Amino acid sequence: MPDTSTGSTGSTATPSRRTVLAATAGVTTALAVGGSAHAGAPDDRKLRALIARMTLPEKVGQLFVMRVYGHSATTPDQADIDANLKEIGVRTAAEMVAKYRVGGIIYFTWAHNTRTPHQIADLSNGIQRASLTQPRGLPVLVSTDQEHGIVCRVGEPATLFPGAMAIGAGGSRADARTLGRIAGQELRALGIRQNYSPVADVNVNPGNPVIGVRSFGAEPDAVAGMVAAEVAGYQRSRQIAATAKHFPGHGDTAVDSHYGFPVITHTREQWETLDAPPFRAAVRAGIDSIMTAHIMVPALDDSGDPATLSHSILTGILREELGYDGVVVTDSLGMEGVRTKYGDDRVPVLALKAGVDQLLNPPSLDIAWNAVLKAVQEGELTEARLDESILRILRLKAKLRLFEEPYVSQGGVDRHVGTASHLRTADRIAERTTTLLVNEGALLPLSRRTHPEVLVVGADPASPSGTTGPPTGVLAAALTELGFTATALSTGTAPSAATVARAVEAARTADAVVVGTYNVTASSTQKALVEQLLATGKPVVAVAIRNPYDVAHLPAVPACLASYSWTDVELRAAARVIAGRVAPRGRLPVPVQRADDPARVLYPVGHGLTYGSS
Repeated sequence: MPDTSTGSTGSTATPSRRTVLAATAGVTTALAVGGSAHAGAPDDRKLRALIARMTLPEKVGQLFVMRVYGHSATTPDQADIDANLKEIGVRTAAEMVAKYRVGGIIYFTWAHNTRTPHQIADLSNGIQRASLTQPRGLPVLVSTDQEHGIVCRVGEPATLFPGAMAIGAGGSRADARTLGRIAGQELRALGIRQNYSPVADVNVNPGNPVIGVRSFGAEPDAVAGMVAAEVAGYQRSRQIAATAKHFPGHGDTAVDSHYGFPVITHTREQWETLDAPPFRAAVRAGIDSIMTAHIMVPALDDSGDPATLSHSILTGILREELGYDGVVVTDSLGMEGVRTKYGDDRVPVLALKAGVDQLLNPPSLDIAWNAVLKAVQEGELTEARLDESILRILRLKAKLRLFEEPYVSQGGVDRHVGTASHLRTADRIAERTTTLLVNEGALLPLSRRTHPEVLVVGADPASPSGTTGPPTGVLAAALTELGFTATALSTGTAPSAATVARAVEAARTADAVVVGTYNVTASSTQKALVEQLLATGKPVVAVAIRNPYDVAHLPAVPACLASYSWTDVELRAAARVIAGRVAPRGRLPVPVQRADDPARVLYPVGHGLTYGSS
């Protein structure tokens, strides 16, 4: 077992650079002090020498990025120890690193990795310490999904930005760069060095259950511009890798690859026109990693294999045609889309044969790890093939200066995470994204003189980061701060008749009603809620807190806004628009089809109303 005497989350001690170099003696030390590491251009000769010293089990471990439960690398809560024993066969992150020598670890909120900024930094340090004190120990590449908007693993008090479709509605590449720069700076301070963002999928299917507002929009060139801008922002933040996902494009599917096996029916020409541009832009921008999609694209590979396991797609198209030589990481290997055709022992081997470098989050690390080891021992995979991927991974670690600076400090957390300047910037960006879709009779902005009492009702989905919301409460509090007297009444995503009746009764004493809608469908009881609120004669303002397509199912509502997510930063911005403190500036980055005739467009890309100058 590694030395974990200083690994508890209560410790703020950070090993000195001398200690780090001693722990990574030999070739690793040479990497740390060599000029090429400073220049961001790692010396492949030194990296290859380092690989040559590794044992085969160590090489296999470098290929895996694995989840682990707990807030601490060495002293997690008992429930997390139990979960680790059940799923991984180890008690702690430190034990997992020692047993499997994993090259990466991914943080999740549900795995209790991301409670507070200082705790996250301590966890990162504990993981690095556990790895660097192993024989031939290497720094670990810690990753997470911090897309912002509806996918966020690190919550408040870190800075939370609007999500991709909101940024697309704002239309500012400068804002996308700023998001990447600040988000990267904050993640770097927490010891998270690889972010699985931005989403490069072009969401051309309104029914897409897994991408939707995680995409910048429906126009390939606009998405490409935003992807390149956000990547540039992450690169400017220094020492963090952005990841474009999900190659070759997950934007036109009605199946969630977490639970099924999507098939994309685009022709090769359609793929080139619709799906490829954002990935080409990411490659041109120097993206450090690209994540694969567990989808079948027969026009690109008619074998029936998902893209994650397709040599034609990952090597033939991504590497050879697009000229990409960075790190390729799979989407989670626990998702059904990649497990449909092959067993969990075959998937990691086939992914490596296809051209993957990092194997993310297999359902059983022991099965996957031993399958790769066996494939090399039996000759199905060559050790040279593993070395190719390990070289790319070590190049990235060297570029990120992980050999020199594997640890983070508590002072760095205080200086960079959730600063007043960053929070103000997020608020200003959010104000430029809120989209006014309908405003009959100039109902908005609401006046606190004519409509002082406001009832806020609607859906209260769980916070993307576990630290914000609930949406009705956030909207009510924001409107109260703006001079209204606002009360909140949660009615949920499927309000019952009794719930609707309570909302209608409460509306009778209000001057106006704000209703937050969440993915309204033709049969949704949210429609009945809005219709019965309208029947009271009170002014009703709808705020689509996820998909902007809700407006198509609410034809009678006199005012409708799209916020594209229900995180606090976007809801506060919507409240300021409702109150007239700022004018709406967002423009739809996707078309909204008519509910009664989906072949016809109700609101085109670029639609968005305003009040004039704010």
